[in-house]
Amino acid sequence: MIEFRLPSLGADMDEGKLLEWLVKPGDAVKKGQVVCVVDTAKAAIDVECWHDGVVHALLVEPGVTIPVGTPLAVLREPGEAAETVDALLAQRATEKLAPSAAAAATGAAAVAAAAAPAAPPATTAAAATTGRRVSPAARKRAAELGIDLARVPAGADGTVTLDDVERAAKPAAAPAARAAEMRRVIAAAMARSKREIPHYYLAEDVPLAAAMQWLAQRNAARSVTERLLLASLLLKAVASALRRYPEFNGYWRDGAFERGAGIHIGVAISLRTGGLVTPALHDVDRKDIDAVNRALLDLTQRARAGSLRLAELTDATITVTNLGDAGVASVFGVIYPPQVAIVGFGRVVERPWVVDGRVQPIQVVSATLAADHRASDGHRGGLLLAAIRDRLQQPDELAKETA
Repeated sequence: MIEFRLPSLGADMDEGKLLEWLVKPGDAVKKGQVVCVVDTAKAAIDVECWHDGVVHALLVEPGVTIPVGTPLAVLREPGEAAETVDALLAQRATEKLAPSAAAAATGAAAVAAAAAPAAPPATTAAAATTGRRVSPAARKRAAELGIDLARVPAGADGTVTLDDVERAAKPAAAPAARAAEMRRVIAAAMARSKREIPHYYLAEDVPLAAAMQWLAQRNAARSVTERLLLASLLLKAVASALRRYPEFNGYWRDGAFERGAGIHIGVAISLRTGGLVTPALHDVDRKDIDAVNRALLDLTQRARAGSLRLAELTDATITVTNLGDAGVASVFGVIYPPQVAIVGFGRVVERPWVVDGRVQPIQVVSATLAADHRASDGHRGGLLLAAIRDRLQQPDELAKETA
C-alpha cells in the first residue's frame, strides 16, 4: 500500500488547498503523472505522483485545505490485491492510527467506500443532481443564495450538505487578498533565511559590449516573438560558471552541503497580481541559447497564468533574479532555503570603460552574489562572478554550449 501525501511545494509552504482530482479510484497511474491540482498561496500547481500503482481511494475532497504531509490518496502497489489494502485500512481504523486527523475528517467516507466492494467508488467532480441526496438544510440554503445544486460538488457518500453549499457560495479570493497571503509566506521564508543562513555578498560590474552586439546581430533577422533575450544569455552564463564552481549549485541540509542533481535555475518572476514565484528552468547548462530562450518565455507565461508543475517549484538548485526591467542598478537577494546562493542582475547602463588602453562608453550590468558561508567563501564566490563575467565576453561560444 502506498500513501500519496501532499508534498511541500516550496520552503514557504505549510498547507495547500486541493482544487481538483485528475484520477479516480481504479485508475492506474505512472511515476511523474499529474494526478491532482493544489492551490498554494502562490499558484495552482499540477502535482505529480512519484509512484507506479493503482488508485485505491481518494482521501481528500476538492475544496479542502490540508497541511503538508497529509495523505491525499491510497494507492495499491503493482500486483497488490485490493483486499490486502482493505484489510490494512480496516486495521488502521481499528487501531485508531489514521495517518492524520485532517485526512480522517475529510476522507473517512472515501476509505469506507473503498473498503466495501459492492459500493461504487465516489467521484470527486460535481455530478448531476439525479441520484444524489441533498440535505434539507442544504436545499434551503441553496435556494436562499440562488445556487444551482447541480453545480455543487457532493461529499464522498454522494450527499450534498450545508457545508458543501456554503463552500460553493464563497467567492474566489480577490487578487489583493491573494497577493497579501503571498507576501506573508514569502516574508516567512525570507525571515527564516536571514535568521538561519550566514549570508555574504559580492558584486562585479560586467561589460556587455560583446554580448549586446552579438544579440543585435542574432535578432536582426528574427521576428519579435523569436528574438533572443539578454536574460537568456545571462542564465546561460550563470549555468556555465556553475559547472566550474558546483558548491553554489545545491542545498544545505542536515548540516552539510548537498550538490544539485542538475543545474536547475530558479527564475524570479513577478506576478501581475503582486508577489513573485521562482520556478525552475531545468538543465540550463545542457540547453543551447534558443532552447533556454523558449523555455524561459514558456515558464514566464505559465507562471503568470498560474499553471506550474510540482517539479518546477521544488527542485531549483540556485536562484537568479533580474531587476533590470525595474530600473534597479543592482540587487542583493536573500537566499531561498535550502539553496545556498542567489545571483542578481541589475539594469544595463552605459559607463566609461577602458578598452585597449582607450576610454570609451560601453554597456555594463552589475552582477551580484549572495551566498551561504557554510557552503562556500568569498574567494570562491569571487571566482564564480568572474567566471560569469568572462563567459559573457564570448557569447557565440556560450550560446552553443551544451553537455
